[in-house]
Amino acid sequence: MAISFGDNLWAGLLNGAVEYSPLQGFIVMEGVRELYGVVAHFDQDTELYIKQVWKELSDNAVSRYAEEVQDRRPHITIAGYDSDVDIDKFISDFDCFYESKGQLSITLNSVGTFLNTGIVFLAPVPSQEFLTFHANHHHFFEKYRMNAESQYLPNNWIPHCTIANRLNDENLKEAMVYCNKRIERLHSSIVEISVIKAIYENGICIKSPSIHTKTLHLV
Repeated sequence: MAISFGDNLWAGLLNGAVEYSPLQGFIVMEGVRELYGVVAHFDQDTELYIKQVWKELSDNAVSRYAEEVQDRRPHITIAGYDSDVDIDKFISDFDCFYESKGQLSITLNSVGTFLNTGIVFLAPVPSQEFLTFHANHHHFFEKYRMNAESQYLPNNWIPHCTIANRLNDENLKEAMVYCNKRIERLHSSIVEISVIKAIYENGICIKSPSIHTKTLHLV
């Protein structure tokens, strides 16, 4: 169930009653739910670099983002879809679309936050090549639009790789200062595109395994 901003949003984010889902925005969820995402994975060096930053933030008791979800990998979400999508048909179309796609060079060079979320993210330069890559996905998968999460559609999308979440004001400030000093400008590549299944239990994402992956061709 999607919710709007309100007095209880911040408290809910901190105690887990409200989640900022990479697939649905701010949500309250009860029981067990499943959502699907299409995510872009980085080259090995970039992935290891970001995982090390996750670990350092955890070691310094700032954020446990790296440990909260089983199978979590650094990524940029390209699209999100609800549980009603025909996932078998979607994966078949996914194979067709991404079969001939090449790797994409990107530069990660800024640290930011979504207002009132307690989230810190690393953002890429929104190059025309990357924006076109994203737009082409949504054009090809237009028939799934009724199942698509709106914040990942063209003209709404803010590409980002989450570094930390569920931060109170003090930890948010600490994370921003730490990341601003610690993280270097990263020249990276998108080398894989995966379909992930985000599994929520009582409002908390507990697993996000890749259920299908395409390796992009070296250009």
